[in-house]
Amino acid sequence: MTPEKKTPVLEETLTQSMLDWVVEIEHSERTVFEKSQALASRLGAHYRHDGITEIGFWTPELTGEIMQAREIYLEVFTPLKNINWQQQEQTIKVRRDCLQLKQQGEFFWGAIAGMKPGNKEEVGSFYWLRYYDHFGKLKTVRDLVPYSLPFGIFAPAELYDMATVQKKRVDLDYFKKTGVPSSSEEIPPRVAAPTNILQLHVGTASPEGTIAGLTKIYQEISHKLVNNNLLTPVEENYIGYDAIQLLPIEPTIEYRDDLSPESGIFVLPVEDKSPRSRLLPPMNRSPLKLIKPNTQDWGYDVPILGSSATNPALLGSLRPDELIEFIGTLHNFPTGPIHLIYDLVYGHADNQAELLINRQFLKGPNMYGQDLNHQLPMPRAILLEMQRRKINTGADGIRIDGGQDFRFFNPLTGRVEQDDAYLLAMANVEQEIEGHKRLLFTIFEDGRPWPEEGWEEKSTYRDLIELMPESYQWGPLIFAHNTPTLKGFWEKKWQRICEVMEKGDHWITGCGNHDTVRRGNQVDPTQPINEKLGNTLSEVIHNAYDNPAISLWVYGFMPGLPMDFINALMRVPWMFFRNTDDRYGVKVVSEEMGFLDWQITPEIYEQNWAFKRVKSLGFDTLEVLREFGQAIALSMVEREYDLEAVIKFCQACFGEFNDAQVCEISVLGKLNRHESLPFLKNLTIPKLKKFALLFMEDCHEVCNVSHYEDLLNPAQVRYNLELRRFRKTHPWLHHNLQQMDRFNRINEEERTVFYGMRTNPENHSEQIVMVSHLEGDPLTITIGDWLQLDLNEWEIAIASPGLDPNTTLADLRCFELCDSQGLLLKRVTQPSTDTPQTPPTKSSSRVRRSAKDKRKKTAASPKNPS
Repeated sequence: MTPEKKTPVLEETLTQSMLDWVVEIEHSERTVFEKSQALASRLGAHYRHDGITEIGFWTPELTGEIMQAREIYLEVFTPLKNINWQQQEQTIKVRRDCLQLKQQGEFFWGAIAGMKPGNKEEVGSFYWLRYYDHFGKLKTVRDLVPYSLPFGIFAPAELYDMATVQKKRVDLDYFKKTGVPSSSEEIPPRVAAPTNILQLHVGTASPEGTIAGLTKIYQEISHKLVNNNLLTPVEENYIGYDAIQLLPIEPTIEYRDDLSPESGIFVLPVEDKSPRSRLLPPMNRSPLKLIKPNTQDWGYDVPILGSSATNPALLGSLRPDELIEFIGTLHNFPTGPIHLIYDLVYGHADNQAELLINRQFLKGPNMYGQDLNHQLPMPRAILLEMQRRKINTGADGIRIDGGQDFRFFNPLTGRVEQDDAYLLAMANVEQEIEGHKRLLFTIFEDGRPWPEEGWEEKSTYRDLIELMPESYQWGPLIFAHNTPTLKGFWEKKWQRICEVMEKGDHWITGCGNHDTVRRGNQVDPTQPINEKLGNTLSEVIHNAYDNPAISLWVYGFMPGLPMDFINALMRVPWMFFRNTDDRYGVKVVSEEMGFLDWQITPEIYEQNWAFKRVKSLGFDTLEVLREFGQAIALSMVEREYDLEAVIKFCQACFGEFNDAQVCEISVLGKLNRHESLPFLKNLTIPKLKKFALLFMEDCHEVCNVSHYEDLLNPAQVRYNLELRRFRKTHPWLHHNLQQMDRFNRINEEERTVFYGMRTNPENHSEQIVMVSHLEGDPLTITIGDWLQLDLNEWEIAIASPGLDPNTTLADLRCFELCDSQGLLLKRVTQPSTDTPQTPPTKSSSRVRRSAKDKRKKTAASPKNPS
């Protein structure tokens, strides 16, 4: 039967069965929250293989409404032909049907025959709940937990046949091997921690900027590995990892101004507002305009609605299968399964959530937008159900963003407290795929008491590890405020460094990630910069976050779980970008203008593909764009982010009747010489907002790693890969330092060098020595003297680029290290009985100053950090 003839109808008997089940749940002895969880599991649209779609909506906003039943209806759009998923804009004909679900308390339920399920090849029926309020305005209740949102958060969801997708997975054997049968009473196993993690932003980590683009990369690498073909340096940067962590892939907010229609990418025909049309009849061949989503966001600006689905802008095919195919490629990787970790943002919502979800989800405004109300039973249950559906795509781990944001006022204590119970519940959501259950590897980002003043010094980064010992947290050296571009950074962090070495086995470690590199852009260039890292700010920031000495220390010596960021490894620009903001877009851009100083060079700007949009406004050179960016940034601060005041200030310089005196003393004055910039003349708020939008879209393009493949240093890439492989073959490095281990620093004349020795606690004959020069002038290294070693028993394991075993390191007793260089040694012979060995006592982990060595040395041990 064709879609045109197959009209969706409510199956009364099956619907009554659903209502009976709801009554049974409500009258059971379960707790209120347990009842909410059961009901939440059946919300949304579920396609059954007998052709029935079970559907449910939570509608507390309609409980107190007095309206006729015909005023509330399910609206279904069934395309009459398939959609071209690659086409940017198209108009199709749809069958439009309306039918009434059954209301029971705060819910609407229905079992419907005739809705078309979507799959990889074909589009399914779109659906949402509609009603007219008392003022005659048409309102929408959307599916909170859909499987597919191909046209964004303001469009209806798509009915999708997820059961068939799961049955056809190419990695089912992987889940059978790593899970337990659903029927088993055994507690599901938790996915083990990986050795290391690679962090990727889907939109910039492949030429296509999609999940399919990542699949293509890993499939090509797999093919080469199977056939023993050489990898390119670019490909080498993607391998050697046990896990990949994607920046959030939930649907993000969309660009909207005050005149935006309900959906800017799913455009409905004009509604008939006459009273007779309130229950819309079937309208065959009604036109529907579809625009392929182009939201560009770093991922953390979420409206919560639809977090169970994938951001359609990251799906080249707009099909949920695309994500599952990527996961299958990782799980079947020829060198062993690669885990996938989702970055979940459930601690806050953007203000657009007010337009999309029930007010019960929201507690009130915060610095991100809205606080979420995790305490109410039904919102709590729905949020956990969102997560369950998301991880059932096949993820192996989760990273919970902003754990410190999960707070609530406890009336029993009169205090604001952390909702740790909810965070632990997130960690314990069971994944079930084709009859096999698992618990996922869990990372918490939690900087409490952030944002309290002095939080960086007060935070222990261990609150959740203490509650859940098998979990991990972001450690103090990888959290947001990590700025190794500054002179003296590592010396300033010494006490935190001692903590990492002493108790960092369950901390995520490393230097570069989406937060730290972004913070690097915000460093004031007038501060003391570590000039040894490069001759330009661009060289400095790239050498700070992809630093051979730091990488050697992290991978070859430090406890914990190292994580890298692909943009840092590729030495590619990175910033906080979003083309999804009308209200705060100019403010965000003004705060991110340091990106041009730190990340963009004239050589990059001159590329034909770079900054095409702002060049079209007349910003032909990087110098002019920087000047305008600096002027706007300072003007926004001086005018307290009041756009009207900023525009008046700008018009005083650039308007037809400019005020020379005002212009002369302002930061905008020097821009007056750019007569070829008509954009600046009579600047208005809409023009400034347009600039912000185009700037963000240009920055998204310039952050794509594919533009910089020819600039990689193969020696540096191979060195980083060698370190990752070393870590895998020395898994005991994950553990905290023991009594027999030693870790020390030399700090003199603005030079900082770390060195030490570690011993495998289960095999004392396996030992390594590390020395890393983190900052300052070259230093003569006598590691044998420092650690009382017979260097005849040691050999080079890994040396950073530029250190030649035949020249620079020909004599390990005395050699020179420059800034950013490092060396790993491994013991190759057992010490002779005549060789004095330092006994494994408490004092052995400290280096004492000898009469021959007058340098200022300090040391740290697990029991006695200095």
